[in-house]
Amino acid sequence: MSISRKARKIIAALSLFVLSLFIWGFLIEPNRLIVHSETIVLSTVNQSRPLRIAAIGDIHAGSPFINTDKLKRIVELTNSQQPDLIVLLGDYMVQDNFYRTHIDPEIIARILKDLHAPLGVYAVLGNHDSWFDGNRVMQAFEASGISVLNNEVKELRHDNRSVWLIGLADAWTNKHDIAGTLKQVPPNASIIMLTHHPDILNQIPNNVQLILAAHTHGGQVNLPLLGRMIVPSQYGQKYAAGLVKENGKTMFVTTGIGTSILPVRFRVPPEIALLTVQGL
Repeated sequence: MSISRKARKIIAALSLFVLSLFIWGFLIEPNRLIVHSETIVLSTVNQSRPLRIAAIGDIHAGSPFINTDKLKRIVELTNSQQPDLIVLLGDYMVQDNFYRTHIDPEIIARILKDLHAPLGVYAVLGNHDSWFDGNRVMQAFEASGISVLNNEVKELRHDNRSVWLIGLADAWTNKHDIAGTLKQVPPNASIIMLTHHPDILNQIPNNVQLILAAHTHGGQVNLPLLGRMIVPSQYGQKYAAGLVKENGKTMFVTTGIGTSILPVRFRVPPEIALLTVQGL
């Protein structure tokens, strides 16, 4: 039975549509880089000057489209936002892709050292960094002047007030010590906690005003109506992306920059998150 002219047009249109989605998802969107601006209000009582934080996660240097030129572009675009503080939320390396190009952590660190912010640049490690060689990644970053907080704290001074930055070890591959690390800060302190993995939210006490996380890539693919089908989290889409407010706690999860498993992004563009935090 022959196919009618109308059916052939429909098939051709559908084929073109599928091809367009493939081109966008595998060739165009993963190569984008946007600034995702978000305002986070923690308190309406504290009238201190808002804190501008640039949060960068899941660079996965060596994954498709993430070469040294892209790293330099990340640095340039981040610095142009003039944040008060820059935080790097883990997974600078990529380990699970047969199509990756290897970039040594020393090279990554030498490029990222050009990030600048008045309050500094601080990092935590992710699971891919540990799978590669966590100590080597940490040493490379520290040698380039980027402080890696591994169950450690740092006191920052913002608007004549102390803000305590806490960086946790990766929850998947290392021993993260929430209680022990929190003991290093004074009572009633203003706290920003950095963690690669958002699934630990329910383990964090309410005296932590803000948690910043990465890891999920926002599922990489966000389909209309169906949502984010595959998210590396035991909670599914719950902590996949963006601002989360739960049980008196506030967390922001960046969808990151690189890719893992498959080199695809659809409706989840690579992002530098620019957070304006009020009431800290």
